[in-house]
Amino acid sequence: MAANDTIADMLTRIRNACLVRHQTTKVPSTRMTRNIAKVLKDEGFIAEFEEAGEGVEKHLVVSLKYKGKNRQPIITAMKRVSKPGLRVYSNRKELPRVLGGIGIAIISTSSGIMTDREARRQGVGGEVLCYVW
Repeated sequence: MAANDTIADMLTRIRNACLVRHQTTKVPSTRMTRNIAKVLKDEGFIAEFEEAGEGVEKHLVVSLKYKGKNRQPIITAMKRVSKPGLRVYSNRKELPRVLGGIGIAIISTSSGIMTDREARRQGVGGEVLCYVW
């Protein structure tokens, strides 16, 4: 499957895996998906991720996190903001706050992929990739 929007693909796979309470899910590995996975891990939304496979078959195995004995997913929602057909950029003054700071916005900046909080701290804006809460 050649999805031209690997980010939306990644979010959908993680969202679906959470809904059926899977422990892990596979995501095609690109520089972008690796960086997003790193942000999700640093922010505590996922437990772990590792790269597997060779060459074109490279993918990330993302370990999901759940809480409580009913195994509620930590990620309640993931929303793609900037799409290939409609890019959404934000300067440092207009960086979005997700649910009053409960969630995160993942921003692609000139200094790499980071959360809205981190981008504010560094005083940079960029492309708003997605919201996670």
